[in-house]
This record gives sequence, C-alpha cells and structure tokens, in this order.
Amino acid sequence: MERVICILIGYICGLFQTSYLYGKLHHIDIREYGSGNAGTTNAMRILGKKAGIITFLGDCLKAVLAGWIVRLIFGNSHSEMIKMLVIYSGLGVVLGHNYPFYLHFKGGKGIAATAGMILAFDWRLALCAAIVFFSITIITRYVSLASLIMMVVFIVTLIIGGQTELFGLSEEYMLEVYILGAILTTLAFWKHKANIGRLLHGTENKIGASKKT
Repeated sequence: MERVICILIGYICGLFQTSYLYGKLHHIDIREYGSGNAGTTNAMRILGKKAGIITFLGDCLKAVLAGWIVRLIFGNSHSEMIKMLVIYSGLGVVLGHNYPFYLHFKGGKGIAATAGMILAFDWRLALCAAIVFFSITIITRYVSLASLIMMVVFIVTLIIGGQTELFGLSEEYMLEVYILGAILTTLAFWKHKANIGRLLHGTENKIGASKKT
C-alpha cells in the first residue's frame, strides 16, 4: 500500500506542467509549437532560455517535492525502505509529467523530473548524472542524446551503488529499486524514440539550431 500511495503522491506532483503553465502566461499552448513536447527543450526553443531554465527547475523540483513528502510521511515508520519509496514517488512524478490526465495524457518526456527524482534519492548519483548530461550537451549540442546517456549512466551507477551497499537498502529492496530504475530508463527511451530515429539519420535538432520539420 505504501508503494501505491507514493506513486499517487508523485503523480499528483507530476501534474504541475511547468512549460504548459508558463506558455499559458504568454497566451500559447506550448504543445502546439515546435516539437509539441511540454518540456524544457521545447520551451527553450519556443519561448527562450529563461523559459527553459524555469521549466527545468519546475519539473525537477516537483520530483524533489514528492520525495520530501514521502520522507515526511514514511520517514519514521518505514526508514529501512524510505529510499526505495522515494523512487516510487519519482516514477509517479514522471508518469504525471508524461501523461497528465487533464491535458489528454500529452505531456513531456520526463527527463527533468527524473533528474529531480535522482537528486531526491541520492545526491551523489545526481552529481554524476548532471556532469554527464551537461558534458554531452556541451560537446554534441544534442539534448536528446545527453538525456539518453544520462539515463544509461543512472541505471549503471544505481546498480553499482546497490551492489556496493552504498544506499543502505537490503537486497530485497534493492531489487525493486533496480526494477524501478529500469522502468524509468525504458520510459525515457520510449519517449525519445522519434529523437533516436533522427539521431540515427543525422537530422536531430541541436541546441541553438532552428527547428527542423
């Protein structure tokens, strides 16, 4: 039951669509422009760097908020599994962000939300993910590629950390954490399937480049 509650908490937090709400302040539906995605990259392309930064922070912090609420509710009664419950809430945030019911299940791709979940789970993994993401983005200017590589690094470091008992979770709980990490990684790749196709064909958009049709 705790797991279900954490997913629901996360989903509710995930429903806060930063780019969509920011776009509405400027009298547009961000999903009707550019890539049609309610996320950081599209907000930056359509509304500028300020919108991109606000969107990233908003989408990241809603996952941090969900993790904080879970720790507040279950921190004392379920301390032995609290890190696992934080990831359950993170999965809920990504689902709420990607598939918001009030926007006909058309949201974003969940990368910033996942980054927030990683931060709420363990700051060391978050630091590693941030270094990888920004390094790849600066080198290649492909946000999609950086996002996907970040997710691969996340699942790999998650497994390494679990096997070395870095997170203080029992083997039983770590198995669930691995499964949740795999689900989040799979969701990221699924939402980026069009980007993967463009990357393979050399037609993916770079940061600073005009939007290709």
